[in-house]
Amino acid sequence: MGSTNGSHEELMSRLVDSVKQISKFSNSKGFFGRIQGDLVRRITLLSPFFEELIDIGAELNEEQLSGFEAMRIALDSSLELFRSVNGGSKLLQIFHRGSVMQKLHDATVEIEAALTQIPYDHFEVSEEVREQVQLLHFQFKRAIERREEEYDLQLSHDLAVAESVVDPDPEILKRLSQELQLSTIDELKKESHAIHEYFLSYEGDPDDCFQRMSSLLKKLVDCATTESSEADTSTGSKAISRHRSPVIPEYFRCPISLELMKDPVIVSTGQTYERSSIQKWLDAGHKTCPKSQETLLHSGLTPNYVLKSLIALWCESNGIELPQNQGSYKTTRPGGGGGSSSSDCDRAFVIALLEKLDNGTTEQQRAAAGELRLLAKRNADNRVCIAEAGAIPLLVELLSSPDPRTQEHSVTALLNLSINEGNKGAIVDAGAITDIVEVLKNGSMEARENAAATLFSLSVVDENKVAIGAAGAIQALISLLEEGTRRGKKDAATAIFNLCIYQGNKSRAVKGGIVDPLTRLLKDAGGGMVDEALAILAILSTNQEGKAAIADADTIPVLVEIIRTGSPRNRENAAAILWYLCIGNMERLNVAREVGADVALKELTENGTDRAKRKAASLLEIIQQLEGVVISTVP
Repeated sequence: MGSTNGSHEELMSRLVDSVKQISKFSNSKGFFGRIQGDLVRRITLLSPFFEELIDIGAELNEEQLSGFEAMRIALDSSLELFRSVNGGSKLLQIFHRGSVMQKLHDATVEIEAALTQIPYDHFEVSEEVREQVQLLHFQFKRAIERREEEYDLQLSHDLAVAESVVDPDPEILKRLSQELQLSTIDELKKESHAIHEYFLSYEGDPDDCFQRMSSLLKKLVDCATTESSEADTSTGSKAISRHRSPVIPEYFRCPISLELMKDPVIVSTGQTYERSSIQKWLDAGHKTCPKSQETLLHSGLTPNYVLKSLIALWCESNGIELPQNQGSYKTTRPGGGGGSSSSDCDRAFVIALLEKLDNGTTEQQRAAAGELRLLAKRNADNRVCIAEAGAIPLLVELLSSPDPRTQEHSVTALLNLSINEGNKGAIVDAGAITDIVEVLKNGSMEARENAAATLFSLSVVDENKVAIGAAGAIQALISLLEEGTRRGKKDAATAIFNLCIYQGNKSRAVKGGIVDPLTRLLKDAGGGMVDEALAILAILSTNQEGKAAIADADTIPVLVEIIRTGSPRNRENAAAILWYLCIGNMERLNVAREVGADVALKELTENGTDRAKRKAASLLEIIQQLEGVVISTVP
């Protein structure tokens, strides 16, 4: 009994610790502090209840234990949410504030549900604490019912103006700076690094989002630096100086040379310097950061693309010629035309990164893999340069790294490199398929999603479909289809579809149990996966085993409904599946007829795609023949 009570006390201690960690966010200010403040305060007030339960040595029955375990999960989830809201890029959070507010609402719902499971009236705690918990429970319920749907109108207005107007009113920028806690140069530096980190791991085309964030950050930097210079300059002289020549923002100057940076790079401490200046410092044998005097963990230099873009925007808006000779990284304007063929790739720099991949510390390997990931993503020339330098075998080796982030960077770098047709063969020849499948099975969710996307890219080559299927990828992709995020499910579905073009993989997919999850996705119209589920089922329905499994999953009523109400492509796929299921099978034909397939098919013959019309007409003719047989047998 003592050990059980000890485990109960350990659970309560974990709850107290979670509340303590969450309470640290009570000092957040501005918009983020406002939208999370009430939730943080309510959670903090739960602590006395948990502490008293520890003091009285409360023993919990199975039902009570389940309630407190639900509370632990809810608080852990809330803690991660608060860390996410208060960390990373504030501009990114504010652009997605609707999603942030939804997550805060979901956290409130989760905690209220856990409180409902806890019979707090039954514990011998003080009357004061019991009443406080009762009041908190009421407040959680009311917060759910009185959910705030409107955003801060002033903030929305200020954001709209700041984004759309070339030279916004300084008062608007000041309000935004205060709301987002981006008023000081240090805060803006942190934001720049946060944006840089975000785009290092960003999947998809970042141009529009990058442009918005960079443009707004540049305006906030201008506002902060102008205000800083005004503190030391009278109004009259300031106006004259602004007409003569713009003051270079301190943030754009290299801390070593004090000149406008042409090729800003980040060292391991997070400080940014001009590449040539910091390289001279390192070449002289120094092992510390010039500005902070902290010891450098490694000598790797990471290009600060965000700051480089901000400097380019600032130069352009102030009529200053863009910095030239920017080292090995040429400026690529976000949102620019796709026709640019300028390469960011300097072979010597890539070789230096490969040396870190091969012989560096864990931190150096992680940073180098991340840099290669970003370089490979940016343009076609980089992909050729990186592959020719010999990066692929080293990246394949790091797929087995025990460091999750290094593994994510490596598999994503291979994904980006595989966009080049010539690199596909080199990746397969390096023995990557087995390792990519292992990442797909056991990696982090981001790594699994990118592993699925890599397998899809490689499977474009027909012979790779066989090798990928034989390596056990199908079952792992089915697991991702069930467990992944929406993006992960789409990556898994795309890979499965492509692999199942090969007949042998259709059997693997059916035996792996793919039909049931596909059927669930088919029935979940709001899940956004109906198109993918139908496409895979259509290709599986041409396989004898697949046909039987689809029919056994009771899909015919759903298929008929899609033929009736779906998009043109989905109606076509649904008709094709129904055709394969019903041809030569009277039982399935009867089921289709009973759920109104004849009416839906008749309409499809009139307004479907050409293929859909053919399938519908053929199936409709068979159903009508069946009806004739039924009628003729009625006495």
